[in-house]
Parts: sequence; structure tokens; C-alpha cells
Amino acid sequence: MRAVSEFASANGEITGVEPQYGLIRYLPLKQGRWFNDLDEAQRRNVIVLGDEMTKNLFPGRPAVGASIILNGIRFEVIGSVRRVGRGDNNSTNQRGYIPYRTMNTYFRLKEEGDQNAISFINYQPRVPAEHKLAKEEVHKIVARNHGFDYRDEDAFEEWDTVQQAEDMGLIFNAMNMFLGTVGLVTLALGAIGVINIMLVAVSERTREIGLRKALGATNRNILFQFFLEGILLTLLSGLIGMALAGGLMAAMSNVHGPEGFDPPRLVPSTAVLAISCLTLAGIVAGLYPARKAAMLQPVEALRQE
Repeated sequence: MRAVSEFASANGEITGVEPQYGLIRYLPLKQGRWFNDLDEAQRRNVIVLGDEMTKNLFPGRPAVGASIILNGIRFEVIGSVRRVGRGDNNSTNQRGYIPYRTMNTYFRLKEEGDQNAISFINYQPRVPAEHKLAKEEVHKIVARNHGFDYRDEDAFEEWDTVQQAEDMGLIFNAMNMFLGTVGLVTLALGAIGVINIMLVAVSERTREIGLRKALGATNRNILFQFFLEGILLTLLSGLIGMALAGGLMAAMSNVHGPEGFDPPRLVPSTAVLAISCLTLAGIVAGLYPARKAAMLQPVEALRQE
């Protein structure tokens, strides 16, 4: 359909829907309101515009309250929808929505040869767990009305969003388990590295430890020294690594992957959790070398070269 406003014209998809459509599909309002039962019952000439259609018809101007012409018929804009989805190819943003009865009055589906023809049905189960039961009931109703077996899978072209969400959830759960395992292995390797570094530090500073203890340092002082070094080692390395990761993600912020996937970004809560885990691993890993250093006898430590 061709839509014309006071400022511009645009081609878009006009969909006739019932008021409950806005509750079934995710269509968050940006301005104005959605259809009500009176709009439907009285076949009012009102329309709700998608984000892209709003920008095309009313560039930089308010849309709600204005009028547009659809194939020569005037409609009042009562609302606009916030942008939905990612990327520039989302057809939802290029749609306009009018009441179903209004659509059936002015713009019938001529190619179907039936004044009551519709192009799609949206339905919603009471709870997500009943989506298969709801789908079977819908199949039975449509099959009964049109005289075919509801078990015929080739009779329907459908999209089960609940099943799709469950499938995507399984994929992301598997990814989370894999990445979690990689993270645990990385922390374990980091802890081993801290232990090795601290053990080398103890062995190379044996005379220093003996001298400090000979001058009055207690086991607690030595233990705290190496304990603090382990914390600083892991904390500083974690901050440096996080800064490098943040810089890399900032450089990739303009890179867009497939539709539905955002560019990588640094989540502050995840960053704090990662650094905290690394620091905790450093504390645990530094306990053994610190205790070994604290237990050295001053005389034996001073004898070593």
C-alpha cells in the first residue's frame, strides 16, 4: 500500500488486526495508544505506525494526532511503536496496523476470493508449557472448518515461538556450560601459575626472609607479605586483562554480526565477578608458598645461597 502524509510518502505493509494482537506480539508503544474494542466494533479509520514507517512519513515531526492517506482513504495516527529487533531489515518496523474490521471493509484479500479471508492467525497459550496443546487445538478448529485431517503436517505453515525460544535456550545453556568450563580451566591454570611464581619468589628470596626473621619479623609478617603479593599479582593482572578486553570490545562496537546477535560488550557485573574470582584464586594459590616462607628458620635461611 501507498501511504501519504503531509510531509512525505512511503510504501509499507498494512496489517489488519484485532485489539488483543498487541498483547500477543511484542509491540511496545512509543507514543499514543493501541486499538480498543470500540475502534474494532465501529470500524474506525485509525492506525498505529511502526518505527520505520513513522520516520519515513513524519521525519522529525510528531506523528500521533496527524492523518495519513492509505490508497485514497484518510486514517488518523493514534500511536507509534518503538523500534523492534536489530538491524535494518526488520519488517515489523515497516508496518502499519489498523483494526481488522476496517481492513476487511476497505482492503479485502481479493486473491483469496472470500470476503472473510485472512492471511495469518496469532494465538497464545495460557502458559508456555501448554503451547503444544494449544497448537493441536488450533489445528483441530482450522481442520474442522476447512474439512481436512488436523494431523496433516503439510496443511499448515506455522511458527511456534515458544518452541523456538526453548531451542534457543538449549543452545545458549550449552554455550554457557562450555564457556563456564573454559573459565574454570583458565582460573585453575592461573592459580597454578601464581603458585609457581610465588614458589620461585620464596626460593629466590630465602636469605631476605631469613634476614627479616633474624631482625624480629614474625611468621605472621612473612605470611602476610607473600599473601599480599599474591593478591596484588592477581588483582593487577585481572585489571590489565579487563582493560585490554574492554578496549577490544570498544573497537568492535561498530561490527554487526548476523541479525539478532549484538556486538560484544563489557558487562560491569561480569567484569567484577571475573576479577573477584581471579583474586580469590590468587589468595588460595598463594597460601601454600606464603606458609612455606613463614616456616623457614632464620639460621637455615641465612645459610642458603
